[in-house]
Amino acid sequence: MSANLLNRREFLTFGLLAAGATGLSGFRERLPPGEAPPIHGYGRIAWDWLPVRKKPTFYADEVDRRYLDQVIPLLNVVEGPDGPAHNPLWYRIVGGYIYSGYIQPVETVLYAPARTVPKTGALAEVTVPFTDSLRFLRNSGWQPLYRLYYRSTHWVTSVDEGPDGAAWYGITSDRHGQVYHAPAEHIRLIPASELEPISPDVPAADKHIEISIDRQTLTAYEDEEVVLKTKVATGLDQQGKPSNGIPTNTPKGSFRVGRKMPSRHMGNGDLVSNITNYELPGVPWVSYFVATGVALHGAYWHNNYGRQMSHGCVNMSPDDAKWIYRWTVPIADEDDWYVDGAGTVIRVF
Repeated sequence: MSANLLNRREFLTFGLLAAGATGLSGFRERLPPGEAPPIHGYGRIAWDWLPVRKKPTFYADEVDRRYLDQVIPLLNVVEGPDGPAHNPLWYRIVGGYIYSGYIQPVETVLYAPARTVPKTGALAEVTVPFTDSLRFLRNSGWQPLYRLYYRSTHWVTSVDEGPDGAAWYGITSDRHGQVYHAPAEHIRLIPASELEPISPDVPAADKHIEISIDRQTLTAYEDEEVVLKTKVATGLDQQGKPSNGIPTNTPKGSFRVGRKMPSRHMGNGDLVSNITNYELPGVPWVSYFVATGVALHGAYWHNNYGRQMSHGCVNMSPDDAKWIYRWTVPIADEDDWYVDGAGTVIRVF
């Protein structure tokens, strides 16, 4: 256990709050008797609510609804006859069909806690649909804080005893430096082998990225060879003057990757537990290329690539964003919370 270990009595005084932090029960929908196990696993509802339709089309009758953070069995996947063209996939679920664009595919994988972590912190990712973090306050004990979602990444800076007596990881926010805790078994420490640079022998000048707003695609090149082509979700077209002065559309032009962060708390930075607040802790695999904060990064709040969705950034699947993070220059080491440099060229058109 780390030197940050809190007094056992302080931890236990305020009850077993861990029951509400598992992300493993309560929201999970069960299969009815006789229904076959899901072929495509489980999905988390990533929108306020989604209609369940009688057929895989937006024109079909609504027969039910599923709500934010419910975890549902995905029985099958089909292509809807009416699209939409950028993503025509629908899931068959218990009672009907639901559109895939706002379903995050999830798993539940539990890990044995580490005994210690490096003083500089260990990069880690959440491996359950979600887990609710808690913040320990000396005067009021354990208090709910952020909900941490599957495939989000975080800096683990301590191994402590949680309110249930089990190991909980202390997580330090890169945004405001606050420390909060989550069950260690819900979080996987990412090995250094997963962070090794991709194609480090290719000269930096031979790597570049092109992003098409019209096609909603990102293409990565080594010289003239395509090494990655994938759908993305760029910024929404701005309607009127933005309240904060920063347009929501992704700017066009030629840029360079300027800063990379494997984990970034985006949003307002408020210390709140309300999951409807604009707080996105642990946005994974961030590669900034515009000074106003525009970046390539993974998204765990939708699965609707191929359509403009963001406030300016270029949303990617976590796997694709991780590939870009490892492939681009500047090169980041495993313990870098951020790395700066005039890096890989990005052209947006």
